[in-house]
Amino acid sequence: MDPDKDNANPTILNPSDLPSRRRESSVKKREDGGTGLFDNLIPAYTYLNDPFDHPASSSDSDNDSVEDIDEQEIYDLISSISDPEHPLSLGSLAVVNLPDIKILPPTSPGSPISTVVVEITPTITHCSLATVIGLGVRVRLEQALPPRFRIDVRIKKGTHSTDEAVNKQLGDKERVAAALENGTLMGVLRKMLSTCE
Repeated sequence: MDPDKDNANPTILNPSDLPSRRRESSVKKREDGGTGLFDNLIPAYTYLNDPFDHPASSSDSDNDSVEDIDEQEIYDLISSISDPEHPLSLGSLAVVNLPDIKILPPTSPGSPISTVVVEITPTITHCSLATVIGLGVRVRLEQALPPRFRIDVRIKKGTHSTDEAVNKQLGDKERVAAALENGTLMGVLRKMLSTCE
């Protein structure tokens, strides 16, 4: 055990017990049938492309429909993020939980913008990396979701000794942008996100 860790003995959930829609095979195959060494280095979707907006086929009854994204899909996107302190995923440490993910509909009838709210539960109440974990969840969702979603990541009320201060940091766009320009922090985030599919 590393004595420098805040929580050397976290509660660990069995990954097979976590809710998921993912298939068993996590190896991605190219069209030619192979897997590439560098396949995971380049994101499959750019910021402006909607990965859930597939070309309409002749069998589609509604050609203008956009596939809805639900809480389970959001959970699948973020549960595999690795903890910065432990070699385990946020899902297996119960830092992210399906009941703590909400998708709020657009606030005005003419707006297509929905809000994804994710409440994270740190493993201990004085976790010094809660802000980094929240930032990792935010970055993962901003990279994976189409621009019609706003992301709101916060610490679940009462689960951290300074939850209000951390939530203020995570909600401040300027602080988040400044944090993402920090090379050391980006290295930590890249390592956390390297386990995502």
